[in-house]
Amino acid sequence: QVQLVESGGGVVQDGESLRLSCVASGRTFGGGAMGWFRQAPGKERELVAAITWNGGSIHYAEAVKGRFTISRDTSEKTVYLQMNSLRAEDTAVYYCASRPYFGVSMFESDYNSWGQGTQVTVSS
Repeated sequence: QVQLVESGGGVVQDGESLRLSCVASGRTFGGGAMGWFRQAPGKERELVAAITWNGGSIHYAEAVKGRFTISRDTSEKTVYLQMNSLRAEDTAVYYCASRPYFGVSMFESDYNSWGQGTQVTVSS
């Protein structure tokens, strides 16, 4: 099982930036993928961005393209989500998730390990 710990959330103003980090430990899979999801109050959890551990495949939700960047450091087993030009609608709990199989996926059911979540609040 993979353990995931997120950090970096907080309260920012509209237009500002934050960087989220997710450290993986335990039985990580070199050929798998990682994803960042978010869940706003009253809404379903949705994929924000995903990346394979080899960096060969990356996917972004349309709502964050051009503003968010996902990256990974394989030596540190850490995945980052750089969030720029934040908007009020980006306010949500952000979750890191891991899947053991190669290839990114936008479906929650394809990820079998989850972090505890970190709150991001953007005030306008």
